[in-house]
Amino acid sequence: MPLLHTLLRATNFRNPFLRTLVPSVTLAFGLQAGVAVPSILAQTEKFYDFSGSLTYLSCTALSLYLPTLRARVAAASTGGPVPAWPSLLGALRGTGGVLNWRQVLLSAAVSIWAARLGTFLFQRVLKDGEDSRFKEIKKSPPKFFAAWMAQATWVSLCLMPVLALNSVPYAAFGGLPALMITDVVGFLLYIGGLSFEATADSQKSQWVKEKREKKHSEDFLTRGLWSKSRHPNYFGESTLWTGIATVAVGVLTSQAGQVGIGLAGTGAGKLAGVAMAGISPAFVTFLLFKVSGIPLSEKKYDERYGKRKDYQEWKKNTPVFIPKL
Repeated sequence: MPLLHTLLRATNFRNPFLRTLVPSVTLAFGLQAGVAVPSILAQTEKFYDFSGSLTYLSCTALSLYLPTLRARVAAASTGGPVPAWPSLLGALRGTGGVLNWRQVLLSAAVSIWAARLGTFLFQRVLKDGEDSRFKEIKKSPPKFFAAWMAQATWVSLCLMPVLALNSVPYAAFGGLPALMITDVVGFLLYIGGLSFEATADSQKSQWVKEKREKKHSEDFLTRGLWSKSRHPNYFGESTLWTGIATVAVGVLTSQAGQVGIGLAGTGAGKLAGVAMAGISPAFVTFLLFKVSGIPLSEKKYDERYGKRKDYQEWKKNTPVFIPKL
């Protein structure tokens, strides 16, 4: 408790956004470093994606409950009455008095995505025995550690709209309409993107299973959503994060949201709100197009099947990202 009290006091900034951002990002890097050390010693990447999902879940939960945690620790240190943990159901009903329904649903949205993807990737690496992305990197401790820190950065930037939204005090939401167009559009984009990603992953897993069972001899998947886009799972991921950012930006750029995060009256307040929300889908899409997603996959398949006419035909007629109708 003394250590927790010290940490909370050290991060008790005047600005509400910083009060949430700094502890959450610190947790992200701390968790990744904690899993990185034994993984580097064992030269294993099996817990890389699983730890990433765990970090998403942990940082999201911390950002949601941090105000209550601060109040409970402060009350315990002074001997006053300790406030109860907020009711998530009460927040959805509008009777909680601590959390707004947007904060709960957006935190739940990230948690559902992280739990699903983390479980899927962890099961896959256990079946395959390795992740080809780390075949050479894991042999170099500095490079392997950098990969874990990159994942902490990924979590921190992708969670930015959620961290910003969860930093808005409950009272500030009173100045917002019960439902905004950004809420509707954002959650529809999230549901559509998550469904698209999950369906694409399921189709790929079924295809791999059938290939192992020798039910087909295809070398690359061209059925289902994979006939509409060469990377439908990545399109779904970019879309769902766009949805999360859309919900957040509606709050962060409103007058009530600006007051809540301490940016009201500043010349670049609304621009900062857009940046806090938009950095998430922008960073995700950048990674998918320029770093670890599409480039690695395209290179691998081009090297294997680039000279085959059926592969060339599929690649020519199938968009790389946005699905064709």
